Amino acid sequence: MAEEKNGFVPKVVYALCTWCGSGGSETAAAFHLKYPENVRPFRVMCTGALDPAYTLRAFIEGADGVVVSGCHPGDCHYNTGNYRARRRIAAMKTILDTFGLDGDRVWLRWVAHGEGQKLVDTAKEFSDHMVEKGPNPLKERWDT
Repeated sequence: MAEEKNGFVPKVVYALCTWCGSGGSETAAAFHLKYPENVRPFRVMCTGALDPAYTLRAFIEGADGVVVSGCHPGDCHYNTGNYRARRRIAAMKTILDTFGLDGDRVWLRWVAHGEGQKLVDTAKEFSDHMVEKGPNPLKERWDT
């Protein structure tokens, strides 16, 4: 598990599309690959169906970062969902930057059904990235 010297363990939310993202998770499990325990996955039908309000809510409720993974561009089971997700994540990064939360706390990564190792590597890399970023600034504002 990612951990900083001061004991900070980031809370990471990982949104996985039903088709490829969750499939990557299943492939990782089949090969007994493990991602950090501080990463909390959840499934959405399609990355393009992930409402930005849910991403904001994750931050409001204390998440330090959010990763979204789904089908590679051109392979979406809903034709253009991953393109929609890419536009929404870009807009979300701008919104977070505007609010002073740092848009780099949201990542979009393409993970195919058979790419279990890529999913695990992304989860580890993002968790380590959040350790470097530090706690969600919203938590500090609410705690004071």
